[in-house]
Amino acid sequence: MSKVAADELAPDEGLPDEGGTAPDAPRTGAPGGSGRRRRARRRHEALTGLAFVAPMLVLFAVFRFGPTLGAAFLSLTDYRLSGAWTFIGAENYVRLLHDDVFWESLGVTTVYTALYVPMTVALALGTAVLLHRTVWARGFFRGLFFLPYVTSVVLAAVVWKWIYNVEDGLLNASLGVIGIGPVDFLGSDSLVLPSIAAASAWKGFGYSMLILLAGLQSIPREVNEAATIDGANGWQRFRWVTLPLLRPVLFFVLVIEAIQAFQVFDAMYVMTAGGPVRASYSLVYFLYDSGFKFFDFGYASAIGLVLFLVVLVFSLIQRRLIGRDTD
Repeated sequence: MSKVAADELAPDEGLPDEGGTAPDAPRTGAPGGSGRRRRARRRHEALTGLAFVAPMLVLFAVFRFGPTLGAAFLSLTDYRLSGAWTFIGAENYVRLLHDDVFWESLGVTTVYTALYVPMTVALALGTAVLLHRTVWARGFFRGLFFLPYVTSVVLAAVVWKWIYNVEDGLLNASLGVIGIGPVDFLGSDSLVLPSIAAASAWKGFGYSMLILLAGLQSIPREVNEAATIDGANGWQRFRWVTLPLLRPVLFFVLVIEAIQAFQVFDAMYVMTAGGPVRASYSLVYFLYDSGFKFFDFGYASAIGLVLFLVVLVFSLIQRRLIGRDTD
């Protein structure tokens, strides 16, 4: 083979080989060096952010978990107002199991929850749908419907107590025009809980209304337009398109309102003082009397822990249902 042919068959210098790397290409750093730098930078940013939020985390732990742990310890004692206490273990919980007033108050709270939650969610959902379809003065009506939520619970209870008044209440005066009444809404065993639930629903539906309205506004318009093209009417679009897409938000609202209902106290304290004959005597009312009327702080702490467990169960249900629907 001639020298010219050999030179033509030799590989050109500086061109990359089959591996894609030029023979004389400079090498930059050790493998993985840039990855280590990125991880170090992220760790530094995380520690910096943690340093900024650390004071708030400490305050949250002290004022949130501290009282919870303290109540758990008190529930195992017979702590009294004088400061004397003795460790009695689970005796307070055993006492709860045999306390008829506890089961009665738990039943009242459960019935109230079963009345309050559907009222509030139905009112909030209906108002949210109307606001979602309203074009004119939407912001004004949204603020108007939210206004009861930001008013004082005691003030709202006083107003509704006057509305339900037998002698000169607004509701009985209106019923008298059509020949009905007077009706003792707050003095009847069968009407007191529905009456309080209705007043509480008026007071508290604004928060759930805003959440549901945000959920409705997040639904793509194209989905409803496609259903309209397919021939679905308004109710069919709401039943088969809007509600399934709104399900995670609706479950969240249901759980939040149920937790709120299990903690009812203010409205019953102002409107009925737990009567008539403990027909509106809630679990938190029982806790209040045990702790601040009879000064049995250990027993009251046990009631509070039971209520905490109820709220915890509802929170776990919330997380499970919303997580399942959003996966």
